[in-house]
Amino acid sequence: MSDNIRIRLKNFWVRLRKWEYWPLPVFQIPVVFYWLWFGLRARSLTFFTASNPGIELGGMFGESKYHILEKIPEQLRPAMVLIRYPFSLQQVLQVMQENRLSFPVIFKPNVGERGFKVERIYSEEEAARYLNFMKKDFIIQEMIELPVECGVFYIRKPGAVSGQVTSVNLKEMLTVTGDGISTLQELILQNERARLQWNRLARRFASRMHQVIPVGEQVILNHIGNHCLGTKFLNGEQLINEQLHRVFDDITAKIDGFYYGRFDLRCASVDDLYAGKIKILELNGCSSEPAHIYEPGFSLWTAYKTLYQHWREMYHISRINKELGFNYVPLRQVIREFRRYKASLS
Repeated sequence: MSDNIRIRLKNFWVRLRKWEYWPLPVFQIPVVFYWLWFGLRARSLTFFTASNPGIELGGMFGESKYHILEKIPEQLRPAMVLIRYPFSLQQVLQVMQENRLSFPVIFKPNVGERGFKVERIYSEEEAARYLNFMKKDFIIQEMIELPVECGVFYIRKPGAVSGQVTSVNLKEMLTVTGDGISTLQELILQNERARLQWNRLARRFASRMHQVIPVGEQVILNHIGNHCLGTKFLNGEQLINEQLHRVFDDITAKIDGFYYGRFDLRCASVDDLYAGKIKILELNGCSSEPAHIYEPGFSLWTAYKTLYQHWREMYHISRINKELGFNYVPLRQVIREFRRYKASLS
């Protein structure tokens, strides 16, 4: 049996035993039935499109990340610029210079999900390689190196002055630590979470796989804080208090048409989080999840209960917005947008 087959078999059993690693379409099956139930009550399967009137389709899919970030006060977000396709390396470098962006930076698609084609770019050579496979509009974003990265889920009813933070998930990047004996390949294969990323890591670290990592040296295998890329999500519900509610009340009061979703952000410390001294990397609408449920060992039943509670809140927000004059987007249009969105990911 080849090494690759052994790795695939081990990973299969890990994914089968631990729901945290289940494919999203499988995990979401019970949620689909809940969506259908609320669709019947709302007399529209697309009720979710009214959850955030300021975001295309409420933020379910296909929304422009750049346009959403533009709604956020400038001091709370990284410097950024939208690059329209087609483009050349010289044009990209010129735009970076004009906007005072220098390497390293983040390149990310303007439309995408779950870390799709999000890359740290350290040089002109890496930028050129990225442009070779990126054939869509993308964002160049200032790299924020603040040590605390988390996702904060916030909900507010339309017309209400205050809302609440319902979830905080802390992020632990995928790393391995050297023992002075094992090669990088051996360390990856010994780490369950890293081994699940084997195909991607084998390509990225091909030149270092047989290198012995010194004792205590940490190798960061992924710098992008996405669960599907190996980042460990931890439950940070203990951080939720009245001060955190008020911080995000103040922030969302400045974001037109937003009531339900998750802020992915970085800050220097928890104290800075409570003070609102943060940098918002992304704002996700009604498709986002209270990501603390993906903490290793989190109960599957509690995870579904939490998702149902959030969908119930989304339904009520959408109904209120409908009464305020924000109509649901017709199903035919949503299907058309979904097809266009899926085509953009290819």
